[in-house]
Amino acid sequence: MTRSTSADEPSSIQGRLLLDPRHGDVEDDAASPGQRSLLAIAGSLLVEISLPKLLFAWTTLLLLPAVLLGLAPLLASAWLSILSEQILVLTEIGAALMLIAIVAVGWFGWRPLLRIAETSFWSLNALAVQPSYAFCREALRHLTERIWPNSLTAALRMRLRRACSLGAGILLSAGAALIAILVWPASQWTAGLIDLAMDHHLVMTTLANAIVLVSCYLAAASLAWGFADASMDQPADLAAFDVPRSDARIWRVAHLSDLHVVGERYGFRIECGRAGPRGNERLAAVLARLAAIHAADPLDHVLVSGDMTDAGRASEWAEFLEALSEHPELAARTIVLPGNHDVNIVDRANPARLDLPFSPGKRLRQMRTLSAISAIQGDRVSLVDKSGKVAANLDDQLAPHRERIIAFAERGGLRRSAGLRRLYEDQFPMILPPEQEEGLGIAILDSNAETHFSFTNALGLVSIEQVRRLEAAMGYFPRARWIIALHHHVVEYPMPTKRFSERIGTALINGSWFIRRLQAFADRAVVMHGHRHIDWIGACGALRIVSAPSPVMNAADDAPSYFYIHRLVSGQDGRLCLAEPEKVEIAGS
Repeated sequence: MTRSTSADEPSSIQGRLLLDPRHGDVEDDAASPGQRSLLAIAGSLLVEISLPKLLFAWTTLLLLPAVLLGLAPLLASAWLSILSEQILVLTEIGAALMLIAIVAVGWFGWRPLLRIAETSFWSLNALAVQPSYAFCREALRHLTERIWPNSLTAALRMRLRRACSLGAGILLSAGAALIAILVWPASQWTAGLIDLAMDHHLVMTTLANAIVLVSCYLAAASLAWGFADASMDQPADLAAFDVPRSDARIWRVAHLSDLHVVGERYGFRIECGRAGPRGNERLAAVLARLAAIHAADPLDHVLVSGDMTDAGRASEWAEFLEALSEHPELAARTIVLPGNHDVNIVDRANPARLDLPFSPGKRLRQMRTLSAISAIQGDRVSLVDKSGKVAANLDDQLAPHRERIIAFAERGGLRRSAGLRRLYEDQFPMILPPEQEEGLGIAILDSNAETHFSFTNALGLVSIEQVRRLEAAMGYFPRARWIIALHHHVVEYPMPTKRFSERIGTALINGSWFIRRLQAFADRAVVMHGHRHIDWIGACGALRIVSAPSPVMNAADDAPSYFYIHRLVSGQDGRLCLAEPEKVEIAGS
């Protein structure tokens, strides 16, 4: 006898559930900084971290670069010592041949040695030096704002920011100088072959050399950064929006960010846990609303400034691309860029997850992201080669690597991963060229720092190479206006924060330097970013900055959310003006 069913039966089952799985449980908050304190997450990290992997990562990322940096002057001095000795005894053919061999070794070896020293130096700089200054600066700012939480006017807050930058530079410089003085007796800057053969002595000497070099750099650089940050224009709320002229060209740009698509129907996001929405219905509502707006009044661009996915998983990318494909008119105008949740390591169950530097995991996330970007905009965006010229589009650039990317995604492996080592980094910045000489272009940057730890995955850094290519591309179109799009916020907002974790570890480590570089283009550019899910429009000097709220992350299922459609206006003398945006609200379910 077969059992009959009815349409009401599923609802009656849900009604009888003691624990409704659609609502999640405490496990969905395991890695959520919105539901658990930073101290609680740090406690979980200490319990769950793999100590062997952590030790290996520290050795690879910190100890090895330090040893190579400290060894470089010893090798160079040893070579010069041998060279001078051979010159003094140059009296016969054998000595002449030996001299030629030594010169040849130096000629062919100094460039690799210089590259190793340079790479090691900037590796230590990005991992330790710049974050130390940023941490110290934001700690002072947070402390002063907590002391006077209600009495800070905008002008006073700006002066405090300047003072804290200068104070951080002085404090860090003094501390670094003290370390250099204490370690100096153990350092050694010249060596011979005998010194290089003393293994135990050599290791301690090279480490001492590295500490002295990095400390001296930090002492000088922190002062320079502190004075530069104190003297630069501080961020401030935008005083007023521009009023478009009647004959002005207006570009309508919908700015979305931090969609955090999940791969499960009832899945929760890592950051917000049960305080945020389930599944992807909110995204579907956002795209449907955008499609209706576009049908009534066409949009020029839809910019998604990173974190399209919640953890960079293949299923999440599939959900995002499928949702976007439901609206082909929007897809044809959409520009996306990578966020830290797309390419850096994230794990909703384990905040202590650590990928080793050579692990294929991060490379795989990069290839997924690059594949999705290519599918959405690959035939529309151009790349900038190392000479600064705007070259082939993304699809053409990736075509020769297509088979290797597929083979790596199918079978993985360290060798296949190593074969794609520079492919991801070389694609940025991407440029959506302006349609006319005085049109609007979009520069697409990758602002994700090289991190391998789930607890530090939010760090941001714009490389010097990217900025040089960006400046070259903008110079290639000297009369164009620009949206400079990246994921991370370039500066901490001029507003109070409740928790120190909101200030540190998320902004660009080199954001102040990046802003100074962009000031030359401030009259014809606007920066648009996401990352913090905060609604803010402001400026640093003449450079205008737009931070996008998340239309998904900031509200649970039953609460409304919103995003903006910005109106960028052609001004006189090639200026790019920013008119008052249109706020689009999405009702809760």
